[in-house]
Amino acid sequence: MERPAWAPPGIDISVPSVSRIYDYYLGGSHNFEVDREAARKAMQFLPGLPKIMQANRAFMRRAVRYAVSEGVNQFLDIGSGIPTFGNTHEVAQKADPEARVVYVDHDPVAVAHSQAVLEGNERAGIVQADLRKPADILADSETIRLLDLERPVALLLVAVLHFLEDSDDPQRSVAALRDALAPGSLVVVTHASYEGIPLPKEQAGGAVRVYKDIRNPLVMRSREEIARFFDGFETVEPGLVSMPDWRPETPDAQEDPYAFSGYAGVGRKA
Repeated sequence: MERPAWAPPGIDISVPSVSRIYDYYLGGSHNFEVDREAARKAMQFLPGLPKIMQANRAFMRRAVRYAVSEGVNQFLDIGSGIPTFGNTHEVAQKADPEARVVYVDHDPVAVAHSQAVLEGNERAGIVQADLRKPADILADSETIRLLDLERPVALLLVAVLHFLEDSDDPQRSVAALRDALAPGSLVVVTHASYEGIPLPKEQAGGAVRVYKDIRNPLVMRSREEIARFFDGFETVEPGLVSMPDWRPETPDAQEDPYAFSGYAGVGRKA
């Protein structure tokens, strides 16, 4: 297998990565054949996966603009993935040139490309860390340099919590981050669920098994289970809903049915 020139040294390009699979769904070019193969297998069961990911990104951009409109111009984006057009810092800094963004990902490819994209941008940085270790994220020098935790921060947990199993205790990680944030901070969440998918659960489960086979389990949670990640936050209108239904900018009739898979929401810390 030929190693692309852009691949950071030391990474195993024979092992799929969820951030590179996500990049493939979004039409990106920073993925390997092993990632594309896994994505194609998942799409055999759930062909609307690219539409789901596009809806996810569209929601994220609306949520970032909402945060800036509410006076929150600091962003901690965990599980940020490989930078694509319209990423968090672009949306936030277009709305407020003073906005500051810290990206966090554990994938070396995502980190390397974030560093390249952010070169020369003094108000944005990337941290290589894992959501399972929130203390490491908060103590990193880039987080300390860019974010003032005495002021409100928008915590983005977009399409990442469903890659943490219950045994990882994701609620503990979210609670630790919440407790470090100032009152008025926001949490922005999207999460996969069988609810809303326009296919029988048994068929959609085939895609879940693909992720399990590549040792990146995808945990489908119910709306009630996802709502628990908002403990300590008050959800803002319209609450925890499908991604296109959160403050839409276009009529639902224009959305693909797959876009309504899973849930999205924004909460505010009192």
